[in-house]
Amino acid sequence: MQVQDLLKHTDKLPNVPDVVRELIVLLNDPNANYFDISKKVAHDQTMSLKVLRVVNSAYFGLSRKVYSIDEATVILGLNKLKTLVIASGFANSVKSVEGIDLKEFWRDSFRVALLAQWLGKRTDAVDAEEAFTAGIVHNLGRLLLHLTEPNIAQEIQVLVKTQYISRTKAEMDKLTFTTQDASKALMDLWKFPPELGEAVRLHKRPFSEENPQPLACILNLACYLNACIRDERDEMLVVDGFPKTVSKAAGLPEKIIYELGEALLLEDDLDQLLA
Repeated sequence: MQVQDLLKHTDKLPNVPDVVRELIVLLNDPNANYFDISKKVAHDQTMSLKVLRVVNSAYFGLSRKVYSIDEATVILGLNKLKTLVIASGFANSVKSVEGIDLKEFWRDSFRVALLAQWLGKRTDAVDAEEAFTAGIVHNLGRLLLHLTEPNIAQEIQVLVKTQYISRTKAEMDKLTFTTQDASKALMDLWKFPPELGEAVRLHKRPFSEENPQPLACILNLACYLNACIRDERDEMLVVDGFPKTVSKAAGLPEKIIYELGEALLLEDDLDQLLA
């Protein structure tokens, strides 16, 4: 099987709104502003209603109703607006997938995104918002596999659980490629920025190429921290196991190990944003 075989089943692919793809392009534009982004949001009725609903929710506690997208973007703030549009756009792109608990899948993706953003703010080698986006989309290949080839996806899960082998090896044995390769192929299909796709493709093996890509390294570290949180690992064990070589390649300072406790306590408001 080849990666492109998964992409042939276009009827099963997630239908990500145009506004999400366009916003991701804007994320890479240093001159992007409230007007540019609110204009994109305003062209999508579903997303516009979502933004207004969030701004007028009890979460913000405003004393009056807001009816303007321009005003809503100012109230939300640029970063929260980006988070809302990208997160809700992806999370609502598919309703059910055989073999995947979608709520947990997106929770996992969002946590990786927040951790990648947290790490990205501590290095000049990557853009923190780009790191956030990479976190959200980093596991889309697995979603694609379950959507298009649920039987093979199930066989891979059984292999991982019963043979105690890595998911990467199980995927190579069954597919001859990894779901990270599938993620990149899907992002190429959607015309995402190529550097995002490369970071996702390489994040599990950031040193597989001569010059490690900093964004891939950040994503690798975010996945490590996410696994530590998921497993409720003790902070000292997290520090001891922190991949220092990957951290250095990401441009992070050595003192980052003393700040990891903060990362482990990161909380998000995505449940409220996606409600």
